[in-house]
Amino acid sequence: MNNLDIRNEIRSNRLRNWEVAEKVGISDSRLSVWLRTPLNDERRQRVLEAIKKLTSEIHS
Repeated sequence: MNNLDIRNEIRSNRLRNWEVAEKVGISDSRLSVWLRTPLNDERRQRVLEAIKKLTSEIHS
C-alpha cells in the first residue's frame, strides 16, 4: 500500500485525514488522492509537517 508510513503516523497519533488535510491546506478528498500514489518530496514534507504540528497542538 502506498504511503503506509504516513497512514500509520496519522492513525497512531489519533488524527483524522480531514484534520491533516486542513492543516496542509487541501481538501480531505485531495489528501485521499495524494495517499493513493507515492508522494513526491514536497507533498510528503507538507503532510509530515502537518502531522507534527497537529500532534504538538494536542500535547500542549
